[in-house]
Amino acid sequence: MQLSIADILALPVVQEGKPEVIGGGALLDRAVRWVHIAEVDDMSNMLQGGELVLTTGPALAVESRGMSYLEHLAEAGAAGVIVELGTYIDAIPPEVARAADEIELPVIALHRTIRFVDVTERVHRAIVADQYEEVAFARTAHEIFTDLSMKRAPLSDIVEAAAEMIGGSLVLEDLNRKVLTFSAQGQRPADLLADWERRSRLTPISNRTSVDGPEPWMTTPVGPDRQGWGRLVAPIPGDTSARTRMAIERAAQALALTRMVEHDRSAFEQQAQSGLVDELARGRIDDEADAAARAHALGLRSASKYVPITVRVTDSAPLEESTAHRRQLHMLDQVRHSVRSAHQSALTANRRTGQVDLILAYPQTGPAEEAIVAVCSEIRSALRRVDGILRCTIGVGPESTRLLDSALGLADSAHIADVAQSLPQDGKPYHRAKDIRLRGLLALIRTDPRVQAFAESELRGLLDHLARHGGDELDILRAFLESDLNKSDLAKRLHLSRPTLYTKLSAIERMLGVDLYDAESRTSLHTAILILDTRQQT
Repeated sequence: MQLSIADILALPVVQEGKPEVIGGGALLDRAVRWVHIAEVDDMSNMLQGGELVLTTGPALAVESRGMSYLEHLAEAGAAGVIVELGTYIDAIPPEVARAADEIELPVIALHRTIRFVDVTERVHRAIVADQYEEVAFARTAHEIFTDLSMKRAPLSDIVEAAAEMIGGSLVLEDLNRKVLTFSAQGQRPADLLADWERRSRLTPISNRTSVDGPEPWMTTPVGPDRQGWGRLVAPIPGDTSARTRMAIERAAQALALTRMVEHDRSAFEQQAQSGLVDELARGRIDDEADAAARAHALGLRSASKYVPITVRVTDSAPLEESTAHRRQLHMLDQVRHSVRSAHQSALTANRRTGQVDLILAYPQTGPAEEAIVAVCSEIRSALRRVDGILRCTIGVGPESTRLLDSALGLADSAHIADVAQSLPQDGKPYHRAKDIRLRGLLALIRTDPRVQAFAESELRGLLDHLARHGGDELDILRAFLESDLNKSDLAKRLHLSRPTLYTKLSAIERMLGVDLYDAESRTSLHTAILILDTRQQT
């Protein structure tokens, strides 16, 4: 830690001189780079800035030269001046004290003689020690972040290492102010990340390390110039130390390098994985040993079982081809990152727009179901943060001891994920075949004209009415069919009075020409609505 003028005045060797601040007392926290002993009148060419000058005051003894002496020191960037009284002058002239305040130069008088060499030796030893510590800190930072980069450590490990170095919390965010990873050193994560996006937007983005914003935060960009993809935030108000700056800058470099290497590496790796999954799913590889060897060579861990998983997303609006392609790559990247974050292993494939297929290796230890839940939860959480994705559903097929059978099971997981898109959102991390039941069957036969004709026939009266007049009758019918025929509870759920609900249900019966309390009629109408929903979903 660099010494200030106040730190030097507090040293015992200086205290022996009974120091008195004559002027510039508000600036005693000014950092001192070096201590210089000089008795000449003009030191403009001898100083580089940040020096504390020690003098017996010959220049101040001459009234005509005292003012210019202080002005020259201030112009040269001196941190301050200590004047030992008794040799040339017995007191600092009042006009000198006033000038010190005006030119913002601390002037301190010593009322007793001290050995200036003791002062310089003590201060210079501290300064050199501090510089050595800074060099040692820089070397340690270089070794730590180089090692992490060489090991291709995840972004979270790099952020954690930097946070430990600065002894404070650190957050890595993307350009949309979404938190990618963080380390809450001594803080509750809820407190650290509370209202993060709004608070982050109050701190302007800079192309260099800076301290800004109302809190204020130290931030540094992450990524090459003009290709930055995030920034590191050290939310430690008031901490502008060189060590904090150095640590987060080295961490930012390591993050950028890791992301760049990972992107190049994963691009080739992902192409190979997608190609292998496609060959397996199409049945072009019929030897289990060959399939397993190729999969393990691409990073899939050995496992006793494998499970097919399909991730499907719905966009909030149609996308142009180039935008859809970028979105798909981003989606694939998020899925792969989620698998790694859950500490699992999987082959991933980009086989259809809005869809990613996985073959997950069951963990060697721990409950397999927990691993599936962890992976699917990570994927859903990551994709919810992607702009434009309206909904994400995940289908899980039957597990298998053979990689070949698991790849063929991707057809089942894709079907489940597709059908789950039409199910009410229930917060499940994934769906299996037992969850889709009748909807799954209808999804398989939804293109059959006879199925379509059945739905139209059952609902024609209601659909014709809605086409002409609009209304909420279809939603009310759907809610009624999904209820237990308790009209009082249904009225509360729909926020309708009971008389209004009774009137609407009677109107629906007239439109359809059926009795809504007949079990067969309700089954037929419910099936027709499921067919309609399945068709609309596709």
